[in-house]
Amino acid sequence: MMSNNANTNTGILIRFDDIAPNMNWEMMDKCQELLDHYNLKPVMGVIPDNQDIELLKYPKRENFWETVKKWKSSDWSIAMHGYNHLYDKETNKEDFFNYGGKSEFFGHSYEDQLFKIKRGLEVFKKNNIQIDTFFAPNHTYDKNTFKALKDSGILKIIDGYGLMPYTSNGIQFVPQLFYKLYLLPFGIQSTQIHINYWADKDFINFKKFIEKNHNKVIKADLAFSKISNNYINKIVNVTLKKLLKLKRFIF
Repeated sequence: MMSNNANTNTGILIRFDDIAPNMNWEMMDKCQELLDHYNLKPVMGVIPDNQDIELLKYPKRENFWETVKKWKSSDWSIAMHGYNHLYDKETNKEDFFNYGGKSEFFGHSYEDQLFKIKRGLEVFKKNNIQIDTFFAPNHTYDKNTFKALKDSGILKIIDGYGLMPYTSNGIQFVPQLFYKLYLLPFGIQSTQIHINYWADKDFINFKKFIEKNHNKVIKADLAFSKISNNYINKIVNVTLKKLLKLKRFIF
């Protein structure tokens, strides 16, 4: 079963992206059955007002917000994953983490980003769900994003580089390092799971990963409790950031 040993400095947080009324619910239900079997508590990145055309092609779960509330009551973590999941800015790798690609938030004014985040929070509040965690579509942020999040009371992000959770710009970060399921022998990190693009083989690989590593899967609150800003971790995080920018495509 899940290890919540607060003394460990090795663990992985299961993060699901692109959770919305229209999505691959058949795959989601299979994942939930697997996670429940091992009593694992993932982070669900919910899009408050999904307008992504690709996602809208999937079947709709009419009682979506009731499902989200059930996850919450089962001690799953609920995070805001953007606002409407529409990309309208090109970053040219000038985003905070230098990922590149298009963005929903990067390049917009503070006022525009604050508006999106506030509107997203209103959707959660309307459905009686409290959240304090965020991660942006395509990992793309700028300083206005962080300011808007802080001014909205969101001080936790699941993204970034590093071996351990850390604090930067007044926000707590749990690193998300690799595109594929990969567990480092040391450190606290997060997955990045897009089940809407999965085939059966992807679920089989996920099942094998969970079967092998379920004792290293941790909850979000434990991950954030591991924040360390000591000098050694800062040096390691900077070094790792440089290496991953060169090697990330390998994983």
